[in-house]
Amino acid sequence: MTDNPHHQATPGGKPRARSFGIGFDGIAGPFNAITDVSGVAVGYATLISGDGALVVGKGPVRTGVTAILPRPRADLATPVFAGIFSQNGNGELTGSHIVEETGAFNFPITITNTHSCGVSRDGTLRWMNLVLPAALDSGWGLPVAAETYDGFLNDINGHHLTSEHVAEALDGAAGGPIEEGSVGGGTGMITFGFKAGSGTASRIVGWQGHSYTVGAFVQSNFGKRRNFTLRGLRAGSELAEPAIREGTPRAEKGSIIAVVATDAPFLPHQMKRLARRVPLGVAMTGGFGYHSSGDIFIAFSTANPAAALAPSGRIANADFIPDTDIDAFFDAVIQAVEESILNALIANDDMTGRDGNFVPALPKAWLKERFGLKESLG
Repeated sequence: MTDNPHHQATPGGKPRARSFGIGFDGIAGPFNAITDVSGVAVGYATLISGDGALVVGKGPVRTGVTAILPRPRADLATPVFAGIFSQNGNGELTGSHIVEETGAFNFPITITNTHSCGVSRDGTLRWMNLVLPAALDSGWGLPVAAETYDGFLNDINGHHLTSEHVAEALDGAAGGPIEEGSVGGGTGMITFGFKAGSGTASRIVGWQGHSYTVGAFVQSNFGKRRNFTLRGLRAGSELAEPAIREGTPRAEKGSIIAVVATDAPFLPHQMKRLARRVPLGVAMTGGFGYHSSGDIFIAFSTANPAAALAPSGRIANADFIPDTDIDAFFDAVIQAVEESILNALIANDDMTGRDGNFVPALPKAWLKERFGLKESLG
């Protein structure tokens, strides 16, 4: 078990998976977060208010928005090479068509609830026009915005997220250790019948004397309790309790969005290959891409900024690691995605939302017993 405090707990003091003695494959970065990729920043706006019966437009509110900046603020107009993969398309990721067409995107990524995806997209354009207006002077913007459904806990039809909340998340985006669990777009999300939401992890990959980073961030909101798997342990059968309590019937509307970032030099087709490996990390936790699940993934590389700009009238040159050497990066994606999901589950508490609907946290006592941790954790 690592002694790195950033691997043990979030900045807010929530326990992460490694704090329970859970072992993982690969070498994590200093923060074990997507922000280990230099220049990548994450920010949140979290909306929690009200209790009791649902009154559409008033609450209860359990939602938010997450912002991921792929480059430093001054460089956000510079594209990043990227690829997308939809394992199951029952969801939304805006900007996907131009990523598929050109193998790149620019501007921040936002992730929120299903019915606020348009607000987060438009809010990103409003924010970009304020902080970097030259990026929109003579062109258009097609920001990447994604969603998962939080309507079991949140007044999702009340449309509580505003452009101001999107700007708050974007303005607050920072590198270093980041919060996990019920924050940002992950505030009202559920995974395997436990409270989940936002999670992250990273891996260091060595290649030809260079050290590269692969980071993952997930908004985790998928899976059936019976399938939950923790590091190979089919745990679902042991964890029938504590159960979700339904003040209103719960329909299966789970999804997972994953963002993979790396500083390794890869071309767009290679980024798509990395995105295609995300489902393997999801499957290691027991996610099987059921019908109602929007399982949509995007991967980007911060390398080759000059080539990504591709100026007119001259040959653009890009470095890239050969496809024959990509396997170690596949490993890193799978490992980081698996740990990100588990962090989203473990850095969490019980939550009660609309109509008294209750979602329990993954029991910490069970984790300590199962993984042999002796000291007391919060």
